[in-house]
Amino acid sequence: MNKLAFSRELRLLTPEHYKNVFQQAHRAGSPHLTILARPNDLNLPRLGLAVPKKQIKTAPNRNRFKRIVRESFRLKQADLPAKDFVVIAKKSAQELSNEELFKLLDKLWHRLSRPSRG
Repeated sequence: MNKLAFSRELRLLTPEHYKNVFQQAHRAGSPHLTILARPNDLNLPRLGLAVPKKQIKTAPNRNRFKRIVRESFRLKQADLPAKDFVVIAKKSAQELSNEELFKLLDKLWHRLSRPSRG
């Protein structure tokens, strides 16, 4: 199997998965988006997306945001710790270019990959 695939087991699929992350999460944020992370015992990182219509109004913009986040996660997954990540979009995320969004995500993935100080 391709090491950089974004297969089903790399996704948060159920409301319980999301709920677990929202309960006790480390967060890294910017004015454009927030990433919540919580360790899991699966030995692989998983990704969930929260892109509310209230924040990003049009479907093409929401889809573009989700596509870029998935792609960034797919490329970084080998460097990420075994955590569940939920990326939450904010209104200003749609104003970023694809390149700016990639750079911002790289920075936040890096910040959440450091060993926690707790």
